Amino acid sequence: MTVRVRIAPSPTGNLHIGTARTAVFNWLFAHHHGGQFILRIEDTDLERSRPEYTDNILAGLRWLGLNWDEGPFFQSQRLDLYKTAVQKLLDQGLAYRCYTTPEELEALREAQKAKGEAPRYDNRHRHLTPEQEAAFKAEGRSFVIRFKIDDDREIVWNDLVREKMVWRGSDLGGDMVIARASEDGIGQPLYNFVVVVDDIDMQITHIIRGEDHIANTAKQILLYEALGAKIPVFAHSPLILNMDGRKLSKRDGVTSISDFQKMGFTAEALVNYMTLLGWSPPESTQEIFTLEAAAKVFGFERVNKAGAKFDWAKLDWLNSQYIHHLPVDKLTDLLIPVWQEAGYKLDGRERPWLEQLVALIGPSLTRLVEAVDMSKMFFSETVELIDEGSKQLQQEGSSAVLSAILAALENQPEFTEATAQDIIKQVVKQQNVKKGLVMRSLRAALTGDVHGPDLIQSWLLLNQIGWDKPRLHQAINV
Repeated sequence: MTVRVRIAPSPTGNLHIGTARTAVFNWLFAHHHGGQFILRIEDTDLERSRPEYTDNILAGLRWLGLNWDEGPFFQSQRLDLYKTAVQKLLDQGLAYRCYTTPEELEALREAQKAKGEAPRYDNRHRHLTPEQEAAFKAEGRSFVIRFKIDDDREIVWNDLVREKMVWRGSDLGGDMVIARASEDGIGQPLYNFVVVVDDIDMQITHIIRGEDHIANTAKQILLYEALGAKIPVFAHSPLILNMDGRKLSKRDGVTSISDFQKMGFTAEALVNYMTLLGWSPPESTQEIFTLEAAAKVFGFERVNKAGAKFDWAKLDWLNSQYIHHLPVDKLTDLLIPVWQEAGYKLDGRERPWLEQLVALIGPSLTRLVEAVDMSKMFFSETVELIDEGSKQLQQEGSSAVLSAILAALENQPEFTEATAQDIIKQVVKQQNVKKGLVMRSLRAALTGDVHGPDLIQSWLLLNQIGWDKPRLHQAINV
């Protein structure tokens, strides 16, 4: 048997980390077994589905490296298939037209609520006679198609994560609506039904999704049986929780995958972290690995039943590890669009100069966007003095030290790291001051701060674009 799994996002919003983590587990399982990973866009909610959300989902999956083998398939283009399946259930007497009005349903819910009962449909139109149907039509009532659920039926499956699962038909809320009505008969089919029809048609062998779908699974197993199809294997992964153990929400700062990208996370670090949200590798100390490496050892026997807590500090640490191990040229490729997004003008900045800058700040980066503030001094002709930098430049002897550095620079045909070190030694001796005063004053003059990346390398970069001397002149006059 060839393993076939699918990820089926709805384009009613951007690709969220919960959906993306489900996609990761599906991708890993498929690749572990040499199977296929299929992408289906569940866009039957025509009012809320948007093409820009579809684009965001596709771009997010590609960015994460979760390339699919088949698709994307769009449910909105498969309506004839669903209507044929609905008609099959009607013809077999497994589904029926229900004419209950919204007002009648609301009255039923209120009565059940008054008795302390869980809301459920009472199946009142399951056995309508042709005469009764004709009378309802004459009243102008519309209908929905309901699938019959036997209250006494026991639904059992062996979940790859949760092992044996048992549900009763009486827990499923009565006969299930599988399609709305339309003027020509069968209208828009609904989620639980079209999912089953698609999975049968696409020969999906394993359905891997979040535990919030467990109740849907019980209903869908009944539909597989009614349609005469083989029931796939199910795996319900744990929900992603915040650090307080509650279900993750936007209030926790959790955003779409595209926003994680804008926040400066690398695709490799984010997908690595998502792999660890609910799954642990056989080597418990291993935390950094590629998708391909994880796929070789992935299995649901190591997926936890308990919710996975989202830890921003852990994600930041992983991201920093990926950044710090990137070759300079690769990191430069990632940082160029970050600088451009910030409005920094790169025209005239040669690639070797940019790579020197990346080599300078790269070891200090946790997120890519931190490069914006960290490199601001190299993209603005005027230096911005912070309080500590300003105080340093007002120290006794600071102006004399900077004047001596300027004078020494005039006598240098070329400026190298060795040249910079010699100038500092020369000024220390000439001015009879401590090296710390020279270094702190020079840093404040060049960068506006008394802290920052390596001073000599920063000086070399500023000298290459001719900004060191003007800043020294400016600092002398502070």
